[in-house]
Amino acid sequence: MNDAETGLRARLVDVGVDLLAAEGVQALTLREIARRAGVSHGAPRRYFPTHLELLSAIARRGFTDLAARATEAVGDGTASPREQIEVLSHAYLDFALTHRGMHELMFRHDLLASGHLGLRNTSLPLFSLLVDLVGRARPDADARLAAGSLLANLHGLAQLWTWGSLQLMADATDFTPLLRAALDAHLGPETR
Repeated sequence: MNDAETGLRARLVDVGVDLLAAEGVQALTLREIARRAGVSHGAPRRYFPTHLELLSAIARRGFTDLAARATEAVGDGTASPREQIEVLSHAYLDFALTHRGMHELMFRHDLLASGHLGLRNTSLPLFSLLVDLVGRARPDADARLAAGSLLANLHGLAQLWTWGSLQLMADATDFTPLLRAALDAHLGPETR
């Protein structure tokens, strides 16, 4: 690809990211992305032969952003595994709540299941980090299962918080106590 082609490919993804933030997953059509990028409705197909490939490229941006936030949250790795899991979980929830459309797109099964789109290569390192930390915090557990269960719990917290359900059910104004309860449930009570 030459510079112009690379630039247009990146612009299509940029437009998709912006459209996703403004209007949600349902707005991510090839035609609308092309219109907002100022190109013909067929132009995206030159760089993304399928709609799923364009969606995957947009979701990859989300995983890249989330990975950067995770790296920053965990820091130099000197905190205890439990503390690192807590800051990592908090960063995940912050991302999920401030980038709702992106979060929804990132975890679509049809994107993750398609191995040829390469999205798993972007998403798995984040999960591997969580698995490693859970394994160090709970050496007695199957780290992959415990991390998967924790991720599902975090995803559910984010979704229920987005809907306003947890605020009503738990009479909560902040998700931090709910996060700590989830960590206690998955990792055991924090020892001090």
